[in-house]
Amino acid sequence: MAHPEFTLLGDAVWLDFVNSARGRALTPPDLLPDAAAFTRWAHAQRLMQLDGGVPYPVIRGFRQHLTVLAEALDAGCLAPAGAIAAINGVLAGSTGNHRLTRVSGEWRLQFAPAKALAPLEAIARSAATTLADPAVVVRRCAGQTCSLFFVDASPSQSRRWCTAELCGTNLRIERRRGPLR
Repeated sequence: MAHPEFTLLGDAVWLDFVNSARGRALTPPDLLPDAAAFTRWAHAQRLMQLDGGVPYPVIRGFRQHLTVLAEALDAGCLAPAGAIAAINGVLAGSTGNHRLTRVSGEWRLQFAPAKALAPLEAIARSAATTLADPAVVVRRCAGQTCSLFFVDASPSQSRRWCTAELCGTNLRIERRRGPLR
């Protein structure tokens, strides 16, 4: 998803949140340096802004837990206990109920929130959904200067770049040029 201020790949809200401190440069700027930037990011993601009571350091701390989780998943490691505890802590604040619904001919138990999810709840739910699906693969972009994470949903799970147009094209051009002399 194109946005002038934030890099939103649209793969998973939680990865877009993690990527707000990463980028395609060797030292990318933090795109969420303050609470106002987080509010703009939540608006760009079309998340209801109900987190007025959450202190900004808590939001940054949650992003750090999710960054550790993304790095672990990219490395093929188990999800760190601290990240799971952070996700469960945010999800514990959600009110609602479970409903049995039919999805693609199969019964599934799904949580129906009683109110619109606050941004941190939506981010935590996105991370939990990723972790609960064994077919989802989280990867870090193979671009030389890119550090963005994405969900590899390709049929062969061989996607290498966050966006083939930017990072993939640059790598293919460099390969064609050959080694520098």
